[in-house]
Amino acid sequence: MKKVNKSVYLKWYEDMLFWRKFEDKLAAVYIQQKVRGFLHLYNGQEAVLAGALHAMNPDKDRMITAYRNHVQPIGMGVDPKRVMAELFGKSTGTSMGLGGSMHIFSKEKRFHGGHGIVGGQIPLGAGMAFGDKYFNRDNVTLCFMGDGAVRQGSLHETLNLATLWQLPVVFVVENNGYAMGTSVARTASHQEIWKLGLGYEMPCGPVDGMDPVAVAEALDKAIKLARTGKGPSFLEMKTYRYRGHSMSDAQKYRTKEEVEEYRKIDPITQVKEVILKNKYSTQKQLDEIDANVKAAVLECQKFAEESPFPEKLVMYDAVYEQEDYPFIKHKLE
Repeated sequence: MKKVNKSVYLKWYEDMLFWRKFEDKLAAVYIQQKVRGFLHLYNGQEAVLAGALHAMNPDKDRMITAYRNHVQPIGMGVDPKRVMAELFGKSTGTSMGLGGSMHIFSKEKRFHGGHGIVGGQIPLGAGMAFGDKYFNRDNVTLCFMGDGAVRQGSLHETLNLATLWQLPVVFVVENNGYAMGTSVARTASHQEIWKLGLGYEMPCGPVDGMDPVAVAEALDKAIKLARTGKGPSFLEMKTYRYRGHSMSDAQKYRTKEEVEEYRKIDPITQVKEVILKNKYSTQKQLDEIDANVKAAVLECQKFAEESPFPEKLVMYDAVYEQEDYPFIKHKLE
């Protein structure tokens, strides 16, 4: 694995703080009704993405995930201004404003969504890995899912075929404790999700999803297995989300005390403590990073608000192939 040194920790701190502030800003503009529809925020789970990005090869590996997908494309290299614009429904967004919160996508940066259907990305991730193996490409696909998605039948069909064909894919469960408002304990007779991999004789195990180092180490091993033709792995990242499942979540299924307990192991705080303990940076320098991050997020908001909405015809172009739109009877304006 690539060495985890001073520069890595400082990058982790800046990246994770940016992702957190980016999501906080989205929550604020959502209340102002500048962003509409569903909005699922990543606060608390940043260590999973930070560790994953450190372990994977950004020049050839792919990533696919569910609908909690705003900051992953940013980590993969997509301009955060375009991500913010997509959430605002603007033409400068990653999908010209037509995809919105749950469907961020960038083929160029190897980020393949953003999927609103629970578990819908799981067979797709294996399919991309199948293509890489078929064409002898030296790529690995990281397929992320939530703890609720593992109850979908398609997961088991996918794990079976991925193992049978030894596909270069790593299945990553971000277990934040709750599928919407339902705890893991209420959805199955077991709470150790990683053990599902045992039924397919697949390398599997639990990982501390609040520690980017633990995530990077586990994924580094899994990616190496996949890249050398030894097939898939199934990892359970034990993490936590500080906000609700979505902005409409009243969070009555958990206590404020529980949330505060998990805030004591906030991944951003943990990284900051390592930085200060090892004197990788001073508090003053970290304050400067904080200020720069806040300014960068405001730039994203400014870009999104000043961008135009897409023309109506763009919507039709995305749906119909024929230019005369034969199924549309009314006059287009």
